[in-house]
Amino acid sequence: MLSSIHILLTYACNFECDHCFLFCGPASKGTFTLDQLRALLESVVEAGNINGVCFEGGEPTLYFPLLVEGVRHAHRLGLQTDIVTNSYWASSSEDAAMWLRPLKEAGLNAATISDDPIHFGDSSGAHAERVQAAARELNLHLNVICKQRPTLGPPAEGSQQATIAGGVKFRGRAARKMLAGLPTRPWAELTRCPFEKLADPERVHADCYGHLHLCQGLSMGNFLDEPLGQVIRQYDPPAHPIVGPILRGGPAQLARELDLPHEPQYIDECHMCFEMRLALLNRFPDLLCPSQVYGV
Repeated sequence: MLSSIHILLTYACNFECDHCFLFCGPASKGTFTLDQLRALLESVVEAGNINGVCFEGGEPTLYFPLLVEGVRHAHRLGLQTDIVTNSYWASSSEDAAMWLRPLKEAGLNAATISDDPIHFGDSSGAHAERVQAAARELNLHLNVICKQRPTLGPPAEGSQQATIAGGVKFRGRAARKMLAGLPTRPWAELTRCPFEKLADPERVHADCYGHLHLCQGLSMGNFLDEPLGQVIRQYDPPAHPIVGPILRGGPAQLARELDLPHEPQYIDECHMCFEMRLALLNRFPDLLCPSQVYGV
């Protein structure tokens, strides 16, 4: 059951990471206005059963006043609040506290930061320590995400193929920048979605264009065209033109049912699904959107 909404406050980001699901970067377009944000938060409450929102991006702190007011309004409405940030602003523990304090005072319950060599190189550990010190001072719960460039590990039990470590999902920019040297699997073996709960999602991502993403770039509907609660209630996974085939047999079944050309092998299910959806952009522009998250 859907219990949280992750708000893509902006697609803009000060980084342009090779592993980004959404092709975000300094030139990326699309940011909520304050009126849009307040309306979305109020519709989240009206929809019922949703108890929390998470503000992310892109990099949400690039629009800091908007983020603070979003957290404050969500808190007033009784919603639990979290943010996901690359925490570029934590040049010292004092600076980190300066940025986090207004969010904590607005009602922020938790923060999730990136701490990995992809973002901060060799200084990543020290960077996280500065944010952790500030979070302790403010009594703010802190989570840490650490992604690594893909590396090969030992085969899983019962398999002869090396595992891929690092936590990267091969969609978005990663499907263009992080494939070199990785083992592949026959396309016909990719018969499920191991990463998203498409049949019964617990969270979706909302952007300023109204898209409700089941997975980045895969929409269940548009809350600017219909009320958010109605979009959620009307979601019918088996009847969804993209989700239905995936549930019936993964990206391989998506290729079969929609008669899509495909490569003999892919890195994994996520990689093949991204490529199949990219091939379908013009056929389903209202469901595979916005096109910028496919690098188009």
